[in-house]
Amino acid sequence: MILYLHGFRSGPASSKPQQLLARMTELGINADLVYPQLRTSPRAAIAQAKDIIATSSRPVTLIGSSQGGFFATCLAEMHGLRAVLVNPAVIGCLKLTDFIGTHTHLYTGETFEFTLQDAEDSRQMNPPLLTKLDRYWLLAETGDEVLDYRHAVERYAGARQSVFEGGDHSFTRWPALLDDILKFAGYRF
Repeated sequence: MILYLHGFRSGPASSKPQQLLARMTELGINADLVYPQLRTSPRAAIAQAKDIIATSSRPVTLIGSSQGGFFATCLAEMHGLRAVLVNPAVIGCLKLTDFIGTHTHLYTGETFEFTLQDAEDSRQMNPPLLTKLDRYWLLAETGDEVLDYRHAVERYAGARQSVFEGGDHSFTRWPALLDDILKFAGYRF
């Protein structure tokens, strides 16, 4: 099973999970993809993902984009799972207080609050050290205008890394890597 975790203001209607769904549908494995609208509180989002993992009868591979990459890292460390991290947020390098306030989901139009408690919770959940680096695959583009890709390269040093020149925070090379991502998750076709 693949559990896709979206970014801060994103959701299941964004292009990456939709393109992944389309490719998995072509391969007849779309029932193996779970891509929920994550709760806005980081603690609640992690709890939501943990519930999904707990109910899976199959091995789970995490795919996380931006903030979802942070969540995927937390969950990979908690549960010993494989994780593909797409332009992931490196919490230790972010000034989380800059995000405190009201935000709008890009796909639902709903508003939500990111609070000082959410910032503190994120810092507390952040795994200080990563173990078993062979379970991680970092996908980053140097042109990411939201997050400094170098922080991710440093954070995931020793893990498999694919760092591409140019691009942006959306990770423009996503469609070309879908089959490789599915193979990393254990699918054979």
